[in-house]
Amino acid sequence: MSDLVSEFALRVERIDGFEFRVRFDKEHYADLHMDEPPPLGADHAPNPARILAASIGNCLAASLLFCMKRRNKPLDAITADVKVALVRNEQKRLRVGRVDVVLHPSIEGGLDALQPCLDQFEDFCVVTQSVRAGIPVNVSVEPV
Repeated sequence: MSDLVSEFALRVERIDGFEFRVRFDKEHYADLHMDEPPPLGADHAPNPARILAASIGNCLAASLLFCMKRRNKPLDAITADVKVALVRNEQKRLRVGRVDVVLHPSIEGGLDALQPCLDQFEDFCVVTQSVRAGIPVNVSVEPV
């Protein structure tokens, strides 16, 4: 493991059934509610797999946005479509088997304008690169 750069902590508290509240380490962050879909939970909020997918999509979009901004070619807009495949492992336990992400940046010049960042932006996405150690994450970029 590399040298420690920073740490953060949060608390996950059970509300009822399989519904939980996440309290972050900064007071100005709103609490996050999470729940499991039936038959375990009541599906009142996103479950951990959906939060993972959102984290991957957000991190990749932010990494591409940052790279383009550093090159003085800011994006007009960007969206990320994230698809998660849930699979069963050898023990029949449900697992995240694959994550597919399609980024849709909007920039004058399209793919040519994005070229300087396409080979490197993923390397700067902390979440995606960490998740890739155990789960395949496929990324494509389709300018709009």
